[in-house]
Amino acid sequence: MRIAFAPLAAMSLAISTPAGAQYTPATPTIASIWPANTPGLSRRREPEIAKDYWVRNIHNPSLTIFRPARQNGAAVIVIPGGGHKLIVWTTEGVNVAQALNRYGLTAFVLKYRLAQEEGSTSTVGDAANDVRRAIRWVRAHAQDYGVDPHRVGIMGFSAGGELVSLVADNRPSRPAPPVDAIDRLSARPDFQVLVFPGPQGVPASDIAHAPPAFIAAGTLDDCCARPAVQLYEQLRTAGRDAELHMYAGAGHAFNLDESNRISIIHWPDRLADWMADEGLLDWRH
Repeated sequence: MRIAFAPLAAMSLAISTPAGAQYTPATPTIASIWPANTPGLSRRREPEIAKDYWVRNIHNPSLTIFRPARQNGAAVIVIPGGGHKLIVWTTEGVNVAQALNRYGLTAFVLKYRLAQEEGSTSTVGDAANDVRRAIRWVRAHAQDYGVDPHRVGIMGFSAGGELVSLVADNRPSRPAPPVDAIDRLSARPDFQVLVFPGPQGVPASDIAHAPPAFIAAGTLDDCCARPAVQLYEQLRTAGRDAELHMYAGAGHAFNLDESNRISIIHWPDRLADWMADEGLLDWRH
């Protein structure tokens, strides 16, 4: 029997809460993912700068952890975009995490180093290493958060989608030496979700080992329509598990419930359908 899921944007999935109960998100916790003495990590410790919907000045990469009322064991590391200049924290981070919680998914929102921020000494490769470290960190702490270490995926928007592809579909250009036991765990995600992903990482260099992929973009997106289609075609040709949704009339950066087009409003439904088909919404706890 096929289960019909309510829109992820509406955050109204009935199985997450008892009938008649109102869902109240738990207070998220924050965890640094690197040891303080990690080689290559900036020694600067100025406070992060947050304004309106964004955050920048990230010198201590971290995960903000959103746990659902009931966990099904699967985890998603959410990687917001922002052109590597800032992190679109609200609409591509917190809102997404709280929506995923409605499906029983534990969400970990990543603050990563920004390569294009003014004065930055970081590279996109450093940001990709932050993603790899986040995957390893979640696996290392899986028992602490009720997570199955074999159901850890990554979901990225725009520049965050680039980082998803760089980690899930490509080999590291210069693998970093391990800094501790966590770094010896696998950094290959179990699934990947790319929403209007940028062009870095496409064409991919390790498509034969790519995990199942869900890709969504707008046909009017000058930045990211082409890499979305190109990555999908690579995955399809290689016989990898992939699903692509290209939305007519949509440009860049459509987020949860941010459009007057019916198909765009309901793109999270397609993601929920795919997750259900992949077994990611199965309840195991």
